Amino acid sequence: MSATASAAYIQLADYNRRCREQAKDLPMQQDAVSYWSGVGFVMDGKKYVAPLDEVSEILSVPAYTRIPGARSWMKGVANVRGRLMTVMDLSGFLEKSSPVQEKRRRLLVLDQDDLYTGMTVDEVLGMQHFPIDEFVESLPVSDSSVTPFVRGAYRRDGEYWSVFSLTRLAEDPRFMQVARTG
Repeated sequence: MSATASAAYIQLADYNRRCREQAKDLPMQQDAVSYWSGVGFVMDGKKYVAPLDEVSEILSVPAYTRIPGARSWMKGVANVRGRLMTVMDLSGFLEKSSPVQEKRRRLLVLDQDDLYTGMTVDEVLGMQHFPIDEFVESLPVSDSSVTPFVRGAYRRDGEYWSVFSLTRLAEDPRFMQVARTG
């Protein structure tokens, strides 16, 4: 090796040594936190979150046609992009009232098998992410009208967000029986 090449190699080795001395250590590896995600919404002043895979879209309440002989919480049928969708009032079904004007409310749309329905809620809070370890099986305070459709909750900042299953709601025979009887 020539003297020039040797001097260059020694210089590079010196740069390497000084860089390593000045370099900061890499941060310690931290455990990755797993998150559960859902669509947050408000109903009756309480915060809920619907599983992400149960909400196909979020819409403003579209114009709909009332159906004679239907229960009061079955608002009607709407044409959404050429497809007929039933519009249900979730608060009404749960025998609650909503202080929010209908035009300000939103629809959580469930599109599952042959069921294409939108359920009105007071407000949609967008996508919510919760650390999985913040999940609790049972709520300290529960509302008996909502209990059959809730499967636990996530705790954030001292507040509980109940996990509201739209699929469980759709499986309830009372929800599917929209005709008034008697």
